[in-house]
Amino acid sequence: MARFRSTLLPEILRTLLRAPETVDYPFGPAELQAGYRGRVAVHAERCRGCSLCVRDCPAMALELERDGKDSYRLIYHPDRCAYCGQCELSCRFDCIYLTNEFVPGTADRESLVTVLVDRKPEGGT
Repeated sequence: MARFRSTLLPEILRTLLRAPETVDYPFGPAELQAGYRGRVAVHAERCRGCSLCVRDCPAMALELERDGKDSYRLIYHPDRCAYCGQCELSCRFDCIYLTNEFVPGTADRESLVTVLVDRKPEGGT
């Protein structure tokens, strides 16, 4: 009992009176590292529909739907994404990139699906 009072009790008191060493996240903004890879985004005007990003995605988080030679949609499934950055490395046109945004949580998987590019031929409907 004497050892408890002389060693453990002072340490407990120091710990209780010290400021927290963790982040303030729920009560303040989250500070992300500079290299954090989050949501996938595109420069839609640069996309050519070559499907290199789709082919190289190890998690199959990207999907390319073609409706003809010049008509396509690039669809992103964040619930499948591993945030590895392979799509960004594969794109020859610097179209696709990863931002430092969080993907919000949801109970509905379909609400996460995002159409990144919806290209239709000019003059088409």
